[in-house]
Amino acid sequence: MKNLFVLDGGMSRELLRLGAELKQPEWSALALMNSPEIVQKVHEEFIEAGADVITTNSYALVPFHIGHEKFETDGPALIALSGQLARAAADGRKERKVLVAGSLPPIFGSYEPQNFDASTVQDYLKVLVANLEPYVDVWLGETLSLIAEAQAVRTAVQHSDKPVWISFTLADDAAHLDDPVSRLRSGETVEDAARAVARSGAKALLFNCSKPEVMLRAVETAVAVFKAEGADLQIGVYANAFEGEQGDSAANEGLHETRQDLNDDAYSRFACSWVEAGATMVGGCCGIGAAHIHRLKGTLAQVKLAS
Repeated sequence: MKNLFVLDGGMSRELLRLGAELKQPEWSALALMNSPEIVQKVHEEFIEAGADVITTNSYALVPFHIGHEKFETDGPALIALSGQLARAAADGRKERKVLVAGSLPPIFGSYEPQNFDASTVQDYLKVLVANLEPYVDVWLGETLSLIAEAQAVRTAVQHSDKPVWISFTLADDAAHLDDPVSRLRSGETVEDAARAVARSGAKALLFNCSKPEVMLRAVETAVAVFKAEGADLQIGVYANAFEGEQGDSAANEGLHETRQDLNDDAYSRFACSWVEAGATMVGGCCGIGAAHIHRLKGTLAQVKLAS
């Protein structure tokens, strides 16, 4: 078995738990503006819980959330700050190596593949890449809804020598829970997405910000594609704890409720099934906090010992 890496969990609700003010449309970007010390504290708590990788709080630092004017005037400094805070938290852990992943989010909105604009996407991605570059160990294109978004991330970091991880969000509404074919939110198949990532030079394919129930099928599909392609990529999962449908409102207009049934023990059981299927990186997305990651770390240690 390959080494297992534990990723961190969702940033925003941990910020709320520690007292940061968050409101739409800025959301987690607001904490960088008003309480950056809490952002670093969240990173530190995830590391203390056992995370081997923490992700910069740069997800909402796009015009979709903070507006075009603020992105132009304050974006570079805020993006750099998100990298600095994560780097400080990781470097503060002297007894073990903690990696910093630079979050490269969907520029035109989460779960909104129809808004993707290939003609302008690099204008925004290049600002994120330039200002995160000094602080990160790996690039993480995350919550991507269509293959073209992943290709845009790959283009944006083509001159960097840092590894690239691509993470897609999956269709997880009621109609797709029983679909035998795993799909991205664009409707494209995970099979096609995995094949594209395998041929792109990326080092890992992950699935995030979708219900845990749809992740296993995606992992199994990716394993099969990589075997057929002769590709040696890591596979990762970090699911969310959202309740109900996720695509029925714009991602910067409201706050999804989180599931009461997805406690740390239940989430760890899901994670074990992903690892058994071939995943080597697991963590959590929205609503998955430090307590979940702590349980996950302990559970996966037992899995590794037993393998």
